[in-house]
Amino acid sequence: MTILFLSLIAGLALLVWSADRFIAGAVGLAHYYKLPPIVIGVVIVGFGTSAPELLISGVAAWNDNSGLAVGNAIGSNITNIALVLGVTALLTPIVVSENTLKREFPVLFAAMGLSWFFLSDGVLSLDNALLLLLTLIIALGYLAWAAKNDGADLEEPEYFHSLRRSIFWSLAGLVLLLISSEILVHAATNLAKAFGVSDLVIGLSIVAIGTSLPELAASVTGAIKHHTDIAIGNILGSNIFNILGVIGVPGLIQTYTIPKEVFVRDLPVMLGLTIILFIFSFATRKGNGMFRLTGIIFLLCFIAFETTLYIQSVPN
Repeated sequence: MTILFLSLIAGLALLVWSADRFIAGAVGLAHYYKLPPIVIGVVIVGFGTSAPELLISGVAAWNDNSGLAVGNAIGSNITNIALVLGVTALLTPIVVSENTLKREFPVLFAAMGLSWFFLSDGVLSLDNALLLLLTLIIALGYLAWAAKNDGADLEEPEYFHSLRRSIFWSLAGLVLLLISSEILVHAATNLAKAFGVSDLVIGLSIVAIGTSLPELAASVTGAIKHHTDIAIGNILGSNIFNILGVIGVPGLIQTYTIPKEVFVRDLPVMLGLTIILFIFSFATRKGNGMFRLTGIIFLLCFIAFETTLYIQSVPN
């Protein structure tokens, strides 16, 4: 049991570190080949911060742990809003721009509606997975186009490596992401079995929190620098990746069944939190932003959700 806990912690630590190195290498390559900052901000960094979730879900599906795969995607979205933005709002008021309300939020709501529709029959097939991933590509293209046309100034990460170092960290980061994902999935799955908890619950809680650490780091850093619109943009972009890509990727590996708890508990919570976030964002768009009370509300929602998960999962 101790070895499993240590493996879980080591897997999470390696996952977060290797994701950072992968982003560093990818952004370095993008700079070398003179890709536009919009592409770097929306596509490369967006993919990089969601790489842990993508690989965890892919490895979980390969190991026939579909509950962990879908739980990781939905749990990460819940964690991003309730925990990450909750902590960020405690540090500084979150100001949301009109462009974010008009751009990222509609795309996110559309992505959630589409994925809910495809999951509604309780099975995600290869055709559904391909459509989700195609939608992700279209969404990324639209966000990059919209950001460029409305003059959005996306802050670039401070990664400026030589070509050789960029190639090295791109490859090494990807390999380490795969290794850490395998370690994490193995440890989480065996812990779930040991405690009689489902793979879905482990994915919604421990793994979701672990894979959301890059978003937490990025949002806290944005809050400290008073770039809160960038912080919330990062969260919304990550959630779009999760709901389309992280749910879609496992479907490329195998057709998997969606646990019924996802429809009666997890998807409604994710949708509800997103609606609450939109309402708070809309209400404060011309004011001073979302204050600590908002952060406290989100954190209480997160605690309530995680508590409910484990109460419902405890064997009778």
